[in-house]
Amino acid sequence: MKDQLLAKINDRTAVVGVIGLGYVGLPLAMEFAKAGFHVVGFDISTRVVAALSAGKSHIQDVPSAEVAALVTSGKFEATADPARLAVCDAVSIAVPTPLVKTRDPDMSYVDKATDTIAERCHPGMLVILESTTYPGTTRELVLPKFEAKGMTAGKDVFLAFSPERVDPGNEKYNTKNTPKVVGGLTPACMEVAYALYATCVDKVVRVSSPEVAELVKLLENTFRSVNIALVNETAIVCDRLGVDVWEVIDAAATKPFGFMKFTPGPGIGGHCIPLDPHYLAWKMRTLNYKTRFIDLASEINSQMPDYVVEKVAHALNDARKSVNGSRVLVIGVAYKKNIDDIRESPALDVIRLLEGRGATVAYHDPYIPRFREEGHERVGVPLTAAELERSDAVVIVTDHSSIDYQLIVDHADVVVDTRNATAGVRNPSARIVSLSTAA
Repeated sequence: MKDQLLAKINDRTAVVGVIGLGYVGLPLAMEFAKAGFHVVGFDISTRVVAALSAGKSHIQDVPSAEVAALVTSGKFEATADPARLAVCDAVSIAVPTPLVKTRDPDMSYVDKATDTIAERCHPGMLVILESTTYPGTTRELVLPKFEAKGMTAGKDVFLAFSPERVDPGNEKYNTKNTPKVVGGLTPACMEVAYALYATCVDKVVRVSSPEVAELVKLLENTFRSVNIALVNETAIVCDRLGVDVWEVIDAAATKPFGFMKFTPGPGIGGHCIPLDPHYLAWKMRTLNYKTRFIDLASEINSQMPDYVVEKVAHALNDARKSVNGSRVLVIGVAYKKNIDDIRESPALDVIRLLEGRGATVAYHDPYIPRFREEGHERVGVPLTAAELERSDAVVIVTDHSSIDYQLIVDHADVVVDTRNATAGVRNPSARIVSLSTAA
């Protein structure tokens, strides 16, 4: 069966399925299709499926023209019918792995996706989990579902884990040119998973087990979380010392070895950095170990929106105004610059906290003209001189490149800049407040 599957992969007659057509799954599906495979993209959202079938992409990094061309050529089909997965020779699972309120892993999406495949699995199928999760998921959660069907890993079914490394909005690295880490449950599993990814990814990195591959992703984003927490705390330290945190970081970054530049901000966002370290922390709690670095980093990063709101409060107080009753304009609600993704965005926390203190909050984001949160729809406002002048304070949360920061500095009464976006913008009379006092 391994040889048969390898032959299908090599001559591109294998049918590849992708479960979950979001930020991870759709770019991956496109790469498989461009490599010559017929790809079955499955998603439970009929809206997403209908749009893709019409050649319209809902993901910023995937052009609609690319989707349309692959749909027209017959290389890609989108479906909400799980029965279509039965024709697949290989299936990649790219579904969400959120946290519940207690910050424990919510594995329901992975669980349901695996059940969907197991019910339709045929001998010789390759199943790869891409969703970020805790070490042991492939062996402890995925494998038993196929064993219950009488299948043996490496013989009747091939199971592997390959962590997604998608960075939305990154103009340099994408699914194709970002190295792909793969760990198989058996050598045979590793061989077929490697062969599949090698058809559409420039570099595939083999590791010895799914557990290694699962931990790789958690280490990558825990590394980022801890270092972001360090510079966020450094910003607070600089504020207390009356030192410009941006000057400190830029000077430290001139060292050609032993230092990697990270910058502070209003918190952390996206699906990975705020969540992934908690998967590792949860797993270690089950082994009676406390991950102190992870817990501390999470505590510091999660407090940054409060710190930003305190900055706004002090700035308004200096202008003899209170937060209660003031109009605050938030610039940027995406979790990072130049993308349209609000998942876990610290801007949402900043807005809630300001409104909790009695402020009237408006927002502007060129990438997100409107969004719905907890049943409430918010609509952005245009960035105009009049809009800026009628606001008591302007808070720059996301530093989109297309924002006219000179316009903000020239017309806003008070600017709280959490991203150093106004550096280099000239207006001697502007009142700009940074994350550290001296900036």
